[in-house]
Amino acid sequence: MKAVKREEEALFNAQLYILAVVVGAVLGSFLNVCIYRLPRGESIVYPPSRCPHCHTPIRWWQNIPIVSFFLLKGRCSWCQTPIAFRYPLVEAISAGVTLLVVSRDGSLLHMLWAEVFLLSLIVAFFVDIDFMIIPDTISLGGIVWGAAASLVGASMVPPLQMGLGILVCGGIFLAVALLVPHGMGGGDVKLAAMFGANLGLAKGLLAMFLGVCYGSVIGVLLLSLRLKSRKDRIPFGPFLVIGAYTSYLWGGELIRWYARLTGF
Repeated sequence: MKAVKREEEALFNAQLYILAVVVGAVLGSFLNVCIYRLPRGESIVYPPSRCPHCHTPIRWWQNIPIVSFFLLKGRCSWCQTPIAFRYPLVEAISAGVTLLVVSRDGSLLHMLWAEVFLLSLIVAFFVDIDFMIIPDTISLGGIVWGAAASLVGASMVPPLQMGLGILVCGGIFLAVALLVPHGMGGGDVKLAAMFGANLGLAKGLLAMFLGVCYGSVIGVLLLSLRLKSRKDRIPFGPFLVIGAYTSYLWGGELIRWYARLTGF
């Protein structure tokens, strides 16, 4: 009997994970729309998906996440303009993130909170790479989302920690932006506040610290390889996003390890 239950549970989990990958890839297709349209001030709802070069509407079979890119051999079927590999990459990342969210323990509300929070960071990551901005729709909307999730218990961040996270995380970067010329952009300040709203004070600060570390290491590496010069601007948002993902996944363990190391 136990063996049968284990088999049924394994089958259910396999079906759930497959569904998570499919849904995640579909959501990734929507993320691509957001990445392209939000920084251009275009509607993410209308018009329907179209080729950004010739503006020909994309048919349903040309819009299957990941699969269509390879069916079309990476080119628009009308004007033959190359399709950026980023499109299937974002869809694949979104599928992986959704699988990760579903595979972790938590209530349906918690999974919904995590899914929206983590997927919105993907948009911030790629928009900042292209335009050196982080849309307010993502950062300010993310603050509201984190606050609402905290108040209903979806994010598991107590309201006090959520409020402190917004004020302290956003306040630190705001101070840097005001005191150091060109040291921090307004989008980074709001993104940090978004971390505080969704991750709480401790994990939000950890996300910021890790983002600074990642940015410093990669920045030095790019300078050493002469891929960038000191005059070149490097978007900071992507490093903060990686820091937030790290804090979401292993923040508790890292904070406990640091506490044991320092005796706090």
